[in-house]
Amino acid sequence: MEISKNSSMTLISMLVFVSGLVQANAYYYRQCSTTGTRCNGQYIRCPSECPSSESNDPKAKVCLIDCDKPTCSAVCRHRKPNCNAPGSGCFDPRFIGGDGRVFYFHGKSNEHFSLVSDSDLQINARFIGHRPNGRTRDYTWIQALGVLFNSQTFSVEATKTPQWNDKVDHLKFTYNGNDLILDESSLSIWYSPKKDVKVERVASKNSVIITIGDVAEILVNVVPVTKEDDTIHNYQVPSDDCFAHLEVQFRFFALSPKVDGVLGRTYRLDFENPIKPGVAMPVVGGEDKYKTTSLLSSKCASCVFSQESSSEKEMNKVAEFVTLDCTKFSNGMGIVCKK
Repeated sequence: MEISKNSSMTLISMLVFVSGLVQANAYYYRQCSTTGTRCNGQYIRCPSECPSSESNDPKAKVCLIDCDKPTCSAVCRHRKPNCNAPGSGCFDPRFIGGDGRVFYFHGKSNEHFSLVSDSDLQINARFIGHRPNGRTRDYTWIQALGVLFNSQTFSVEATKTPQWNDKVDHLKFTYNGNDLILDESSLSIWYSPKKDVKVERVASKNSVIITIGDVAEILVNVVPVTKEDDTIHNYQVPSDDCFAHLEVQFRFFALSPKVDGVLGRTYRLDFENPIKPGVAMPVVGGEDKYKTTSLLSSKCASCVFSQESSSEKEMNKVAEFVTLDCTKFSNGMGIVCKK
């Protein structure tokens, strides 16, 4: 069959257009190409209620197409942390583990703790807070995260402020020890030189998504301790500090069977939750086990991170275990299951 020159040009233009849709930062559908997965070779289209993966409206849901998910489907999700979903750490601090169970880890004010420690990934948190008279422990919140991977370091923190102003950006970033400046405009993006770290604003101020290579995604939001919170919980927050802190939600792509940390251990295949069902406020201890010397230190009693393993990623990943029960991790925000 003979094809005219005009028809050929039209066909080429259409292919270029389609390729642009698939490969651009904002996508409307994707062709999955992860060899060995159920979705390999399939085109998955975004739902009509969230037709694109990006939006100028920070409150809008966006499309997430996860080619490693066995269902081979797209879902709509908010780009800010969901504090009631697996992988989250919010409030004073309340975590939801990979098994979907809620627990509290209070730590201590002005100290650092390992949230996730794996052979090629370390995520620490700095806690802030105070102890009113008559209290036996500190009220604490997550003020900063420190990440180590591939011989690199990254940190994000909520800056201290006496009074909260949502028209001011309270986020501060560092990359390999240097300050990182991210334009205050919705959807502004920063990449590391090798493009294995991505920081994207989902609002002009106080909300970002951080992507760490092919190992993790972190949704971050800065919030204060409000007067309502103070009244309800009797925090007795001082007048010179509203304790601006982070709400976070993690999504992991490739954890090993030996992952540890306050949150990380809940993703292990052999994890047995010590919390008894029905406990209203289950508190987990282990401060000495998870305490690190600084925000960007990988040294703690239970830490398994090593610079060598980070540079030469282990092939044996939890996400590749065919015995993994994918029903254990809900909403796709805890861990990505592969079949």
